[in-house]
Amino acid sequence: MGDNNMNLPPGFRFYPTDEELVVHFLHRKAELLPCHPDVIPDLDLYPYDPWDLEGKAMKEGNKWYFYSRRTQSRIGGSGYWQAVGIDEPIYSSSTANKKVGMKKYYAFYNSEGVKTNWMMQEYGISNSSSSRRSSRRRNSRIDYSNWVVCRVYERSGDDDDDDEDDDEDGQELSCLDEVFLSLDDLDEISLPN
Repeated sequence: MGDNNMNLPPGFRFYPTDEELVVHFLHRKAELLPCHPDVIPDLDLYPYDPWDLEGKAMKEGNKWYFYSRRTQSRIGGSGYWQAVGIDEPIYSSSTANKKVGMKKYYAFYNSEGVKTNWMMQEYGISNSSSSRRSSRRRNSRIDYSNWVVCRVYERSGDDDDDDEDDDEDGQELSCLDEVFLSLDDLDEISLPN
């Protein structure tokens, strides 16, 4: 794919939240609906090592994004992906407490069993949101409920966290939020008399 940002207008970054990855990308993929812009490619992850994703997956900064099929085998080219931590539910911000997906964390271990700094977040559609779709797809030859979207990145050596993002909940402040928060600092400023 070379420059994977070629489908984005100049000045735009691909920086989706967890909810956006599940609702706006993965749900559309599972429903066979078009996604605009269509920037996330399909990729069978497991023949590749994480450092071989350059040019094969959508890259933004130091993160690679791609769709893959959910599989039990997580053996890569020169190692394997091992689940770490617990699965996190992803909730819709528009519908209170509606679970729309799940996020699983994986670490890449080399063939000697040594954990590397490569991490993967695998996003899947939750069973409750996929059950209504499965009845519509019964006559379909292909089962799209097993699609996942993956975010792969290399952590720096000093990170103890499973996620390198500073914003744990996938939310980021808007420019206006930052301005309003900075106004709180005005109370601490003493003005000359």
